[in-house]
Amino acid sequence: VCSDGGDTIYVMDQLGDNGDDGSWLDEIIFRESVENLPEREKKILYLRFLKGKTQTEVAEEICISQAQVSRLEKNALKTMRNYLRP
Repeated sequence: VCSDGGDTIYVMDQLGDNGDDGSWLDEIIFRESVENLPEREKKILYLRFLKGKTQTEVAEEICISQAQVSRLEKNALKTMRNYLRP
């Protein structure tokens, strides 16, 4: 969960939804998609979507630029999307 400009953004909003909310199988697959990410990308997603930090705040915390956070976040979401929809 992330709040960006007043609107709440969920990780699944970024990945897309197939209309199967609440499915235990979807949750298992989602968790596996996260587990397959590099540690730095996991941390970025954790800080962004679970802690609600901005990209700038994440960048400061892990000592990289905001642009790098943006690229890594985008890559992580793309990787997860590809894992969820092979």
